[in-house]
Amino acid sequence: MIDLQAVNTIPDLMDAAANTYGSRSAIEDENVTLSFIELNELRLKAAASLLSMGVKPGDRIAVWAPNIYEWIVAATALQTVGAALVPLNTRMKGSEAGYVLRASGAKLLFCIHQFLNCQYPDMLEGEALPELETIVTFRGQGAENCISWNEFLQKSENTSSEQVQLRQQHVASDSMSDLLFTSGTTGKPKGVMTSHGQNLQVVEDWSGVVGLTEADRYLIVNPFFHSFGYKAGWMAALMRGCTILPLQIFDVSTILQMISDEKVSVLPGPPTLYQSILAHPELDTFDISSLRVAVTGAAAIPVSMIHQMRDELGFDTIITAYGLTEVCGFATICRSGDDPELIANTSGRAMPGIEVCCVDGEGNKVAAGVPGEVVIRGYNLMQGYFENPEATAETIDSDGWLHTGDIGVMDEQGYLKITDRMKDMFITGGFNVYPAEIENLMSSHKAIAQVAVVGIPDERMGEVAMAYIIPVSGESLSKDDVVAWCRQEMANYKVPRHVAIVDSLPTNASGKVLKFELRESAKKLV
Repeated sequence: MIDLQAVNTIPDLMDAAANTYGSRSAIEDENVTLSFIELNELRLKAAASLLSMGVKPGDRIAVWAPNIYEWIVAATALQTVGAALVPLNTRMKGSEAGYVLRASGAKLLFCIHQFLNCQYPDMLEGEALPELETIVTFRGQGAENCISWNEFLQKSENTSSEQVQLRQQHVASDSMSDLLFTSGTTGKPKGVMTSHGQNLQVVEDWSGVVGLTEADRYLIVNPFFHSFGYKAGWMAALMRGCTILPLQIFDVSTILQMISDEKVSVLPGPPTLYQSILAHPELDTFDISSLRVAVTGAAAIPVSMIHQMRDELGFDTIITAYGLTEVCGFATICRSGDDPELIANTSGRAMPGIEVCCVDGEGNKVAAGVPGEVVIRGYNLMQGYFENPEATAETIDSDGWLHTGDIGVMDEQGYLKITDRMKDMFITGGFNVYPAEIENLMSSHKAIAQVAVVGIPDERMGEVAMAYIIPVSGESLSKDDVVAWCRQEMANYKVPRHVAIVDSLPTNASGKVLKFELRESAKKLV
């Protein structure tokens, strides 16, 4: 195992992994297999290319691609030269990606040439991106203003290895490693700044609790653009010497085939992943005996499913967890050996070095069993929202507690159960969905005068969006037209699955829409 005492940054981790695990298989991505040494060499080559292109410490560089090995190479290379990683959701449309690129001031973008029938560089046509200098396309040339991955790597010839090493040495534990954008109640995504050191520590603690080993083969279904697929995914795997098996698209038959063929032992994911596997009609025809570790969360889990995961899928370790981007993605976690009821009904207890409690409206800690707002304090707290000190001050109080906006109940042993949300945010298939963001996007439709979005229960996805729409006077608007338009303008998980065309919306005296009434109304309509 790596001696992490001397590892202060993510590029340090890459060197240590190469020295410790050597020729062992680090990544197996379709027809490409890279050892830990080869992965590190490729990282250094890509870092040299970035230096030749004039990337400076503190620059922001975006990655917009599915789970492929080049994603990891690009991310660790840009971190090697002191830049910050800005991951983009692969389900984003051009306007959504354009907003994040502008807000982050991204200088360079790595993106897939084509994915899910979308030409990624083409989606940015018409977007004002004054600070974006170059687009590098993975697995394809893309538009005229792009360079290919191979052309990018050739630029390394202009930079010496000594120059790369010197730049890497100037990256510090408290240097910003990534800038992950998360939406808020205002509907405008905010960039969350975290550093190398805090991410390394929280990943070390998480992978220790989960029990990852060098023998593990880790099928990463969670997208790399999300803190789980990135930090609890490939970063944890590299730290522990696991073999990374990236998966681009969630498809249950493909997942089962890979488990059987590749002897997958670690399979984290949202509850929908395991529900879909258990419900697969041909489950018995696949060899899933290699499965060992499951980590889930982000939605309610029936106790019966935990029993099924152990009895029918063969998992030895099943763990639930809770976190958010503002705390490096990690806050609480169950422990191996916890009983099924505890795993299903709670999100575990605070991770080492992290404080979690529930407070009342005045910020006072409430007693065990009493609902309160979940607040978090510790080394894992973000450095702040990028160029947004006002929002940072609203989220982190003077005593250093981060206010999550989630309502939870904590038992006497410190196990946390999330019961409600102060904000309107809901979770669709493991993705956080913010109604205000959807409302802002839908308001640009010429036939929509007013829209309110709420989350409603869905058996498969946990919750899905329902939109209540007041049409512009004289405009014709159908439910199917609205859904079709939304699919063109926003990521699929945000698209309302239900639409109601109404004459008015319930409001209070100040004109604020009463969303609890809409949720009640939805129960009758759906």
